[in-house]
Amino acid sequence: MLKGFKVVELASNIAAPGAAGMLADWGAEVIKIEHPTGDPQRYGFETLTPDGESPIFQLDNRGKRSVVLDIQTPEGHEAFIRLIKQADVFLTNRRPRMLKKAKIDFDSLHAINPRLIYASVTGYGLEGPEADLPGYDVAAYWSRAAVASIMIPKGEEPFALRTGIGDHTCSLATVSAIMTAAYERERTGVGRLVETSLIRSGVYAVGSDMSVYLRLRRLSGTRPRKNSLQPLTNFYRSSDGRWVCMMPKDNRKDWPKVCKAAGREDLVDDPRFKSDRLRNTNCPELVALLDEAFGQLPYEEMARRFTEADLVWSPVQSPAQLAEDPQAHAAGCFVQTPDGQGGTFEAPAVPVRFPGADDGPKGPAPALGQHTAEVLAELGYGQADIAAMCGEKAEA
Repeated sequence: MLKGFKVVELASNIAAPGAAGMLADWGAEVIKIEHPTGDPQRYGFETLTPDGESPIFQLDNRGKRSVVLDIQTPEGHEAFIRLIKQADVFLTNRRPRMLKKAKIDFDSLHAINPRLIYASVTGYGLEGPEADLPGYDVAAYWSRAAVASIMIPKGEEPFALRTGIGDHTCSLATVSAIMTAAYERERTGVGRLVETSLIRSGVYAVGSDMSVYLRLRRLSGTRPRKNSLQPLTNFYRSSDGRWVCMMPKDNRKDWPKVCKAAGREDLVDDPRFKSDRLRNTNCPELVALLDEAFGQLPYEEMARRFTEADLVWSPVQSPAQLAEDPQAHAAGCFVQTPDGQGGTFEAPAVPVRFPGADDGPKGPAPALGQHTAEVLAELGYGQADIAAMCGEKAEA
């Protein structure tokens, strides 16, 4: 779908490479510029996987071409500018001060290629006194953007976010920004600067809660399951030890359905639980009763009753269970990625599907500098220049 759409990526780790990785899955040509030492994300699993490759790096960099350039040298900078002149998008997560010092900030590149869409991904944005602070998602998204304080139950100590969750939220925002700017360019012929940040992505991710706080200047904290603000939107465990998430569509209408599913229809008119307010007030007592009732049912029976009642429910699954979930496979959650040797391996899919389009991975993540000589030749460099810039690797 994006054949002919050229992206130059000068980025590392997850948030920005993840955005370019999605575009690559959809057919864009993505050239990943790396320092001679490579993207640090390459090396996180050297001793843990049979081939030493990082599954995290593979996910966010599949289908790209890797070019090693030191843009701080005159030769590297000149090659970079040749790439920019041909590009539709420049995507980077380098900090503003570094970009300006290297003369690859928006104003500098826009003067060279007015059609260029310049996508900046940062921890804290491009303006303000802390714009140049480094920012990973556990810091800028999870901690600074109040996501952790909202998610962690009151009284519990803070803990880290799982790998890449905030980053990939920012990746999605970045893709939407790039494609919106591309649509605008179709009308104007001119590219623009688009910026996303981990802190802004975090604020939007908890936007429902933040909108309440900003309007009312108060917000309820996250409570333990047995003292939830809403006992029906909760988790209950079957007799064979499986947790099930239950979330009624309408508490008033679904209350009798929940009671029937639990085998406790006598609770429907119980004066302690006859309204939402009473159920909230008497939450610990109600949760204890539902725990006892559902705890006598095997998972398959709970699933049958919830489905027949048309309640919103889902099993709480481990990664191992998810990998075997037929509905997850039917929904396209996983894709086969070419391994570069005639085989494939399974990996997560990007979250958008275009039925009828070839929207899967076009290849594995590249080796460091794998395409340097190839890309330099496409830019018009001769073999002698390529050998001088790249050394023995280019000649090989």
